[in-house]
Amino acid sequence: MTWTLPEPILTTPTRQAGLKPGHAAEPKWDGFRAAVAVDAGSITLRSRRGTQMAAAFPEITAGAVQLPDQTAFDGELVVWVQGRLAFERLQDRLHRRGSGAARAADAWPAHFVAFDLLRLSGTVTTSWPYRRRRAALEAVFTARRLSAPWTLCPSTTDPEQVAEWLTWGSVGMEGVIFKRLADPYRPGMRGWLKYKPRETTEAVVGAITGPLAAPRTLLLGRYDTGGQLQYVGRTTTLARDAGLLVAPLLPEPKGEHPWTGWSFSAGWSSRETLDVTLVSPLLVVEVGIDVARDSAGRWRHPARLHRPRPDLSPSEVDLFGT
Repeated sequence: MTWTLPEPILTTPTRQAGLKPGHAAEPKWDGFRAAVAVDAGSITLRSRRGTQMAAAFPEITAGAVQLPDQTAFDGELVVWVQGRLAFERLQDRLHRRGSGAARAADAWPAHFVAFDLLRLSGTVTTSWPYRRRRAALEAVFTARRLSAPWTLCPSTTDPEQVAEWLTWGSVGMEGVIFKRLADPYRPGMRGWLKYKPRETTEAVVGAITGPLAAPRTLLLGRYDTGGQLQYVGRTTTLARDAGLLVAPLLPEPKGEHPWTGWSFSAGWSSRETLDVTLVSPLLVVEVGIDVARDSAGRWRHPARLHRPRPDLSPSEVDLFGT
């Protein structure tokens, strides 16, 4: 009978950054969740949603000769550029095929960061407790002397190490994942905990979606060193009360707006263009953000509005990229 990759185990957000007894922690990578399987020379590289990605990442397919037959890993595809995880480069590679994929592999090579073992030389390991799966995963890397594109994800039961990982936001690490040592791998279930550090900061409102009387989201900017207002991110959908609170503070633009003629995507993986209304970039808001950035310093994930800051001027907001 042909073996198929199981659905990935899922995560649940937690606000607790501390490592609990009976758990291990791993750094959370800013990449694409993926599973890889080798079976009788056939290579499968599958996304979290089941998309086949092998054609887009020929270096991963080529590197599969290092793995034992009938073996499968769960992990993350990442791309490093100048010492930082570059999600936008990874995303750019998803739709490339053939010679285009090969050129991209040379320019922005991907690594597969393995953090769990699903199958080992024909033995399905998902029923094993995490501590046993982890030991077996480490043994595969040691015995086979795996090298690029394969990377073993660090794992620890040391709270001090977890605290250090939470300072790695500058290189694109998003937080930590907590796994119970005694738990099996539960496909499709929320079996792991995910902690993302968040911070509050300020930005300037340059545009909105929805009506001016009750905006749905705020498009945020920061000025660069040349005085140009650069787009930095968008808020999550505002609660009705929050929209009504912000609306009177949003003046219509007068004269040329710095974003005139610009278009804004609905999201990283979306080709949909947002229908926006420009507003004078005068209102400063305080927002909560996580550590995920693109290479230019834009926020990859939506920000959460904390409060308007009409007491601040745009000149008091941090510069773009800081």
